[in-house]
Amino acid sequence: MIDYQQLCTQVCQLAQSTGQYLLHERQQVGQVASQSKGIHDYVTAFDKESERRIVSQLKTLLPQSGFIAEEGTAGQTGAEPYIWIVDPLDGTTNYIHGLPVTCVSIGLYHNQGNGAGKMVMGVIYEIWAQECFYAYEGGSGAYCNGKPIHVSQPASMNDALIATGFPYTNFSRMSQYMELLEWTMRNTHGVRRLGSAAADLAYVACGRVDGFYEYDLKPYDVAAGAFIVQMAGGCVCDFSGGQDWLFGREIVASNANLFPELKQVVKEYLFI
Repeated sequence: MIDYQQLCTQVCQLAQSTGQYLLHERQQVGQVASQSKGIHDYVTAFDKESERRIVSQLKTLLPQSGFIAEEGTAGQTGAEPYIWIVDPLDGTTNYIHGLPVTCVSIGLYHNQGNGAGKMVMGVIYEIWAQECFYAYEGGSGAYCNGKPIHVSQPASMNDALIATGFPYTNFSRMSQYMELLEWTMRNTHGVRRLGSAAADLAYVACGRVDGFYEYDLKPYDVAAGAFIVQMAGGCVCDFSGGQDWLFGREIVASNANLFPELKQVVKEYLFI
């Protein structure tokens, strides 16, 4: 039987030490060298080294677990009963430019077989603000630096601040996205684009923003953050209103009051 509380404490320490490494290295160099993985999609030596450190430690903490990790350090596995879902540096473009926000994101997925499973842990460390957001199965909620956090209360889009991510490689829904963006700008307190889905979700969880939506995301972008949102009292779905947000490459997240309106608006504009 896994003690999720103890394991979460160890993962938080790992995320923090990795984040401290990233911040120290960023402060030592004037310009970060990067390689292109695709159009507008970059990776640095620091992404790779961070993932190597994280994977090595997680293998020790939970032997025989699998990995879905952005840079493929451990190979992409998926049949094991527990799978770590890791983004070693979410917000690489921000990091390259020395611009907050940048996060280390680590989630743990309990694979129950036959396509069934659930997230049981999420840890996000924002390296510039030195904030560690976390939650675990069986816990009493979600936390930031040891203090309880909770989603916000606004029940209307008119009273909400919304976060989103701009398309940067997949422009297949650009016209619909721009229509939704215009609607959101006209009908909310405002729209923010932070450049890190992990941070967007962490900030929904602690109530700094009231909702978030984005498409073309990978599991490692959302796994930890979505679970933290749920444990903080929020709701998560895909663009159809269903629950394929982890592997379905699209997500809507908000407080429970706002959720019906936000998911309906996103569905009208972006669900294909």
